[in-house]
Amino acid sequence: MALLDLFSHPVWIASTLVLAVVVRLQRRARWDPQACAVRLTGKTAIVTGANTGIGKFIALDFARRGARVILACRSESRGKAALDEIKQMTGNPDVHLHLVDLSSMDSVREFAKRIVKEEKVLHILVNNAAVSGLPRQITKDGFEASFATNHLGPFLLTSLLLDLIKQSAPARIVNLSSVNHKRGQVDFDHFHGKNLVHHMDQVYNHTKLHNIICTNELARRLQGTGVTANSVHPGVVMTEVMRHYPFWIRYPFNLIGLFFFKSPEEGAVSSIYCAVAEELEGVTGKYFDSDCLMVLPAPQARDAALAVKDFEFCERLTSKL
Repeated sequence: MALLDLFSHPVWIASTLVLAVVVRLQRRARWDPQACAVRLTGKTAIVTGANTGIGKFIALDFARRGARVILACRSESRGKAALDEIKQMTGNPDVHLHLVDLSSMDSVREFAKRIVKEEKVLHILVNNAAVSGLPRQITKDGFEASFATNHLGPFLLTSLLLDLIKQSAPARIVNLSSVNHKRGQVDFDHFHGKNLVHHMDQVYNHTKLHNIICTNELARRLQGTGVTANSVHPGVVMTEVMRHYPFWIRYPFNLIGLFFFKSPEEGAVSSIYCAVAEELEGVTGKYFDSDCLMVLPAPQARDAALAVKDFEFCERLTSKL
């Protein structure tokens, strides 16, 4: 049978459709945000990268629950479009757009300064924004661009907002990582673009490992404050995170993803779970998978001594700016 005939055969088509349905059903998380009655009225939340993908659906959920939601976005036009859409879909007028470029430490400081000045409380911070597949480049601060955007920017932002968050306790910090952290490595020269091999998503993997390591150390430092910090893997999600990849990688990836990957709405579930679920009150320093299950991250991510070293290194890097 010719290959074209095989692909057009009714049995093959039916089998493919059944497989697609089964996979789609299996990729649903065990926790359903719509079944969670938690309200966020009187609460303030910040979501980075909230103009698209996972971040937009996280912000949308918070707005539906009645929170004051701040969309932290780099693009004003795309941020405004998301802002209007969320307001329209939820009927919540207390949703706002503030611009920030996480790859620029100056921009992060300006954003944090505005938040501290204008906001009286901050109960939820979701560090969602990330990039993957960026070409080799160094920011004006001297950092490798992916490390600046995915780790140092969110690290500095969290540090600058920490006093406000502690004053608002109980409060939660949720940092999006990835199962890809298991393929990451810790090399402090990476932060300045040294010893890096820009192959596929390898740099992304490194940054996601640092996310978990520093989240665990932050959680340790926050013990007794009423503030929790956890890391999540959203799943393999159809988002724009691969927009920097060549089309010959991006298009096949997206085609396969139509059948097997989570939608951005599904990918937002684990982060929403960590931010609002009542059963996670007081749970901190943990890593959750895309099914909202608490799982063990890679051994390096559980190394307490490395966590202290990593956290202090990031503190020194960002304090100089």
